Amino acid sequence: MEHFADRLRAAPQSRLQRGAAGEALGLARELARWAQEVESPGSEPREMPDAGMFAAADQITVAGNDLALLLTDAGQVEDAVRVVLAAQGRAGV
Repeated sequence: MEHFADRLRAAPQSRLQRGAAGEALGLARELARWAQEVESPGSEPREMPDAGMFAAADQITVAGNDLALLLTDAGQVEDAVRVVLAAQGRAGV
């Protein structure tokens, strides 16, 4: 996750506009929703707002760190890593 965030921070604005920022926001929302489901099962999840393309790296960092604090076994961590790597691949950074 940190690697993906660092790559986003270093990416040119044109790459962010072509979809990398949108992919990052989608990942941040997915990680935040996952963390909310773990922390408060059955409650209505709140959606992470779109704070703009230049905030996308920070949003995945915050959401990812929140989720990491809640995961309890290696299988869950492996699942989260797969989700992040897939999003990074789709973002092309």
